[in-house]
Amino acid sequence: MQRPVILASTSRYRRELLARFLLPFDVHAPGVDETPLPNEAPSVLAERLALEKAVAVARRFPDAVVIGSDQVADLAGEPLGKPGNHARATDQLRRMRGKTLVFQTAVAVVCQAAGFSQRDLAPVRVVFRNLSDAAIERYLLAEQPYDCAGSAKSEGLGIALLEAIDSDDPTALVGLPLIRTANMLRAAGIDLL
Repeated sequence: MQRPVILASTSRYRRELLARFLLPFDVHAPGVDETPLPNEAPSVLAERLALEKAVAVARRFPDAVVIGSDQVADLAGEPLGKPGNHARATDQLRRMRGKTLVFQTAVAVVCQAAGFSQRDLAPVRVVFRNLSDAAIERYLLAEQPYDCAGSAKSEGLGIALLEAIDSDDPTALVGLPLIRTANMLRAAGIDLL
């Protein structure tokens, strides 16, 4: 019998992505403080938070295979998280226009009972168009991406913000790198097929 699978996230985007596996899973909030540590690089922050989220939920459900994930937009070494409101989203997008960012998306899979723990990073290089203030405002009013790292909701109208995307795991930009997640789940004993 297969172990239960839990997504340690309240993100609807991650829930929708994980559902693509047609695998039953539960969702539990990890309750982890997402504040960056002083001078913490965006990639390190994403990996640390992904693992902390998985471990926090695995402590409550030691027999389950728990998936944690986190995404941080990396603007020349500066971490950009979820803006939370319109003003911060406007500021983020103005700072990102015409620039190349790396969206650092990390995933961790943990099963305490099996002594299993893996994590990986799926960086996505994104080139933003040189957007006018009016274009930024129209996008924000239409999408309201205040719960998306870097205010960029690429699975919606946000794709119009971009000139190019470079990734070996296309779902990573949305928030959960499914290729890496599938590999880790298989290693943890979860048969997807």
